[in-house]
Amino acid sequence: MNSVITIGDRKIGFCNPVYIVAELSSNHQQDYDKAIRLVQAAKTAGADAIKLQTATPDGITLDSQDDIFRVSGGTIWDGRTLYDLYQEVYTPWEWHPKLKKVAYDMGLDFFSTPYDSTAVDFLEQLGVPLYKISSSEIVDHALIRKTAATGKPLILSTGMATLEEIQEAVTVAHEAGNNQIALLKCTTAYPALPEEMHLRTIPHLAETFQLPIGLSDHSLDIAIPAAAVALGACIIEKHLIISRSETCPDSAFSLEPEEFKLMVDTVRTVEKALGEVHYGYSKREAPGHNYRRSLFAVKDIRTNEPFTNDNVRSIRPSYGLHPKHLSEILKCHAAQDIKRGTPLSWELTIGS
Repeated sequence: MNSVITIGDRKIGFCNPVYIVAELSSNHQQDYDKAIRLVQAAKTAGADAIKLQTATPDGITLDSQDDIFRVSGGTIWDGRTLYDLYQEVYTPWEWHPKLKKVAYDMGLDFFSTPYDSTAVDFLEQLGVPLYKISSSEIVDHALIRKTAATGKPLILSTGMATLEEIQEAVTVAHEAGNNQIALLKCTTAYPALPEEMHLRTIPHLAETFQLPIGLSDHSLDIAIPAAAVALGACIIEKHLIISRSETCPDSAFSLEPEEFKLMVDTVRTVEKALGEVHYGYSKREAPGHNYRRSLFAVKDIRTNEPFTNDNVRSIRPSYGLHPKHLSEILKCHAAQDIKRGTPLSWELTIGS
């Protein structure tokens, strides 16, 4: 196992910059110009990568009107057939090389989620640098095995999966010769509510699998990815849309460009604030260090006069003896006349 994956010359994992992915999904509405605008918006918002979904309806399901192939259960897509839904979210494969070039010209990584073996073959020909397996496909060991066998970094989304299913998927990828594996905590509700996120799973996944852990977030709250980063997430994936007023399958849980940028900025701030394990004071704290307490003469004290709680106190600033020495000082006498406001030092004392 490996707690860091490498994408190009970039390391993703603990104590490395968070890798932020803009998921385009169906938010292009099968309009190529809009897809280009989404790539541009991702770059402006500060994303590190864009991700597509590489599939055909026939590669995911059957064209059937039977109830078993119809969405139900209180989702935003209830009543639609799976085939009809995937026909709408389909990203034309001929767009992929063009979008990849646009992304690369902007300095963005470009990768995708393959949904069947033909998609893996196509993406291999395209030369993508990594892959993602979606939450619903984490149980498809044949797809994981084929994707992992490319040797490229593999991100597994864990929505709905039990710990045992996650372990099985990781084992399949590992046995295929791939040790560049990362996991994404995911809640497959659309949109997901804060109370459904269970972000404390992130450090548990990290401890259990010793792999980079991230978050695939279907909520609309930028506090959630920020909290995930504070808990150790090193990848954030979020859907991006030009405007949620647009009617498409994923619009209800996608961020608009300004929101996405605010999320990125917030994550970067949290990232800076996490820092490292540190005690003591920093360079910028140094002036404040002078205003800690120390021992001072608070009254004029004559030579040989004993120090007492009346003429010695712990006050600010910090130029005198450490306050922990007060009990020792109270057993001593003044070695010379000491004016009020003088910071005490051992040179000013003689034993009792």
